Amino acid sequence: MEPAATRPRPALTPGTVLPEDAAAAALVARVHEPRWGGPCVAAVRGGHAVDLTAVAPTVSDLLEREDAATVVREAPGGHAWPLDELLEATATGRRDAPHLLAPVDLQVIKAAGVTFARSLLERVVEERTGGDPAQAARIRTRIGQVVGGALDGIRPGSPEAGRARELLVSEGLWSQYLEVGIGPDPEVFTKAPVLSAVGTGADIGVLAASVWNNPEPEAVLVVDSRGRVRGATLGNDVNLRDIEGRSALLLSRAKDNNASCAIGPFVRLLDDGFGIDAVRGLDIDLRIDGTDGYVLHGSSSMREISRDVLDLVAATHGAHHQYPDGFVLFTGTLFAPTEDRHAPGEGFTHEHGDIVRISSPRLGALVNTVVPSEQAAPWTFGVRALMRNLARRGLL
Repeated sequence: MEPAATRPRPALTPGTVLPEDAAAAALVARVHEPRWGGPCVAAVRGGHAVDLTAVAPTVSDLLEREDAATVVREAPGGHAWPLDELLEATATGRRDAPHLLAPVDLQVIKAAGVTFARSLLERVVEERTGGDPAQAARIRTRIGQVVGGALDGIRPGSPEAGRARELLVSEGLWSQYLEVGIGPDPEVFTKAPVLSAVGTGADIGVLAASVWNNPEPEAVLVVDSRGRVRGATLGNDVNLRDIEGRSALLLSRAKDNNASCAIGPFVRLLDDGFGIDAVRGLDIDLRIDGTDGYVLHGSSSMREISRDVLDLVAATHGAHHQYPDGFVLFTGTLFAPTEDRHAPGEGFTHEHGDIVRISSPRLGALVNTVVPSEQAAPWTFGVRALMRNLARRGLL
């Protein structure tokens, strides 16, 4: 593997990262400031990120405020960092200069899985192959012959879903993934520890042992302690298909590794111009550029999700489970790449050095470079470090 200094790096500029209507958006960033040894909550205003840490020491605190969007737009700020300089330092891996972080902090990082029919069937493929990509084409054909479009438009937990279940059981194709995909209860799991997510421009990690894996481009909801969706951003819920395919009990091994969760570039707060219906209508694009000239395009439309985003929030938060610092919720992906990259029939898998760009016109672009998790920058700044840093700066 190449050393970090010579690793492929994405080009990040305000024009490539910001939402197309950034001037109208209330955007929240987090900036690591080396002079202060820790993170700052910032508002993206024009060509700058403006420090709001004196107003809200954490993003979690900011989102508890009823006037969060007004604060982001209007509150007097402290230091202002030129956004182009932040992006340049972030993209080149300079950690001795101010750079962007994932735009969330104390929120628990949750994820909903199997929320789109197309990716649902690919989870069944993984299970049936036992994580062996060489068997994928054969199993995919078999499932397609039986299921066809039978799952299109089915509402999970409905009588139609029950009839589809009976068909699949009769054909010996029922699966735990189908249970959470069309059954009454969604799959919601903890994706990564608090503060472990990486942001745009950072390396993103795939276990070196994995030989069948892919990105998962997703809309991510940002939710406060009362279960209210306060904003949205983009995420990459990196998926190790070979490991999870061996056993669903290996989900944590497949999902939670160093740098295996990317969130960003910014949190866009909900307001009059960007409400929950705008989130429901998001189109999310994916582009992968390999060092060998390989290019893959994909897309995911939130309009095709099988469960409403607020239903996913309700399944996560309520009388059964509270999150006093709020949470973020990956909402699942339609994207499940089946194009062959290497051997015929084995589908897509990452190569180290791939640059992954996940974008949506109203959320901007999350851009990361794939490396082995074992070689990504170690995660060292946890909750204790954050509390001590904020206290030392007189912010608590």
